[in-house]
Amino acid sequence: MTVILASQSPRRKELLRWLISDFIVQPADIDEEVKDQYAPEEYVMEMARQKAAVIAADNFDALVIASDTVVVLDEKILGKPKSRQEAFDMLKGMSGGSHLVYTSVMLRRKTQLEERLTSAKVTFYPLSDEEINRYLDSDDYKDKAGAYGIQNGAGVFVERIEGDYYSIVGFPLGAVNQMLKNFEQ
Repeated sequence: MTVILASQSPRRKELLRWLISDFIVQPADIDEEVKDQYAPEEYVMEMARQKAAVIAADNFDALVIASDTVVVLDEKILGKPKSRQEAFDMLKGMSGGSHLVYTSVMLRRKTQLEERLTSAKVTFYPLSDEEINRYLDSDDYKDKAGAYGIQNGAGVFVERIEGDYYSIVGFPLGAVNQMLKNFEQ
């Protein structure tokens, strides 16, 4: 069976390799602009659904794995920053407090669908402007929801995690492993 990861994320690719050795990477081109009509949990689920649908349309027999991640602070979705200043503002806003990270996963093959929403509550230590700027100098914030990658330099910001660590990374490994059990190999 052909397996397609509908993502351009190097982290998702690396983590999926822990579960499946042979798969194709085919990012889905969808409009990911945050729409106000969605609650954060609904938005992240809808993005995974759309990614899976786009790839499955031309690959009906393949198992398509799609995922999306959002960072939520005070009920507001923090997407991928468009500038260094926006990234700084996001990290400053999360400094010394807690935020939520939601990751959705959609597995789709023929008419079989399975989806899951995972989450984690992340608490940051108070961050100085110098700490934030040092992290931003690494460019690790680019193309990351909430302007940080916990698996890299921003890990030092984290005081506490409640929930699924891999949700924060962007691919809930344990949940995906369980979901795969429901699909014929």
